[in-house]
Amino acid sequence: MSEEIWKPNVVVAAICERDGKFLLVEEETAEGLRLNQPAGHWEKGETLMQAVVREALEETAHVVEPTDLLGAYTTYNPARDITYLRFAYVCRVTGFEPNTRLDHGIVRAVWMTPDEVAASPIRHRSPLVMRCIHDYLSGRRFPLDFVTHS
Repeated sequence: MSEEIWKPNVVVAAICERDGKFLLVEEETAEGLRLNQPAGHWEKGETLMQAVVREALEETAHVVEPTDLLGAYTTYNPARDITYLRFAYVCRVTGFEPNTRLDHGIVRAVWMTPDEVAASPIRHRSPLVMRCIHDYLSGRRFPLDFVTHS
């Protein structure tokens, strides 16, 4: 009898704060319209930092530069029986490319205060949306070389 190999889905997320507001996306999901940080799957052949830069651009048209690792997080989606391993990076917005076509399902990018985000927890894509904001506000940071690629 062969055992099924379990693998989490590895994703990255960009935590971008400017003037007390955080960059989020409104996206269509199977559960309806949800809020999330710019985030997505780590693709073959790229580093995690390359992935977070790509995902932020694809989902928000903002060019970002990772400055710190906020943390590595896990969450389980029982409806889909998927475990996610999220690497969240603190990023500085360095540009905007208005002609970028946003990924399928992304309705818009939006800047929101922590209070605005906290006011609608039912709309969060996962519990990690608010957790990452709290960790950022608490000053949590790890150096970028905490994760190495060889």
